[in-house]
Amino acid sequence: MASPTPKRWLPLEANPDVMNQFLFGLGLPEDQAECNDVYGLDDELLEMVPKPVLAVLFLYPLTTKSEEERLRQINEKREYSNKVYFMKQTVGNACGTIGLLHALGNITSEIKFVEGSFFDKFFKSTANLDPMQRALFLENDTEMEVAHSVAATAGDTEASDNVDTHFICFACVDGELYELDGRKSGAISHGPSSPSTLLKDAAKAIQSMIQKNPDSLNFNVIALSKKSQ
Repeated sequence: MASPTPKRWLPLEANPDVMNQFLFGLGLPEDQAECNDVYGLDDELLEMVPKPVLAVLFLYPLTTKSEEERLRQINEKREYSNKVYFMKQTVGNACGTIGLLHALGNITSEIKFVEGSFFDKFFKSTANLDPMQRALFLENDTEMEVAHSVAATAGDTEASDNVDTHFICFACVDGELYELDGRKSGAISHGPSSPSTLLKDAAKAIQSMIQKNPDSLNFNVIALSKKSQ
């Protein structure tokens, strides 16, 4: 019997307005946090980003080099704090959604979701699951699929499922900066960090990734910032 075709979604645009609409619609209160563009990685431009930053999303091009590195890392056994919320990606083009779920899953102590909302139920239901079980939970969730497709068609660029870019998330957990990429085998530590230095530390990690692909210009950085109460 032929195996079912893997599920594919339309990709989310790297656009804070689209992402905010998506997050607010699924249970992140508008007065808690929001996505903002990061216009550059030097100190002056990082200073302009609303603080405190809770997580950083990075969209980068998939190249032969980036894929070689991922395949090299995929077999490495990764040890990381069990406080890190990590999930695998099994749905094609869902990396934007997975990036946002990684961001939210690692800041649940900082924000409070609307009770009974999608995010409230999702994180309570998946808290004790392993990364693959979380991926399958998402794959079988029609509410998320519908919300994703609404958000994916809300951007300025025409939605297409031929994508050569990928979203990952950086979050600080227990004093360490973690790279969270659902296509890798686990969370990757980038060394010591803190909530107040998260943006700068993530910017350094992102710069080193950009240097490995000097010919490409297709990069986007978005910060999820806490709103001042």
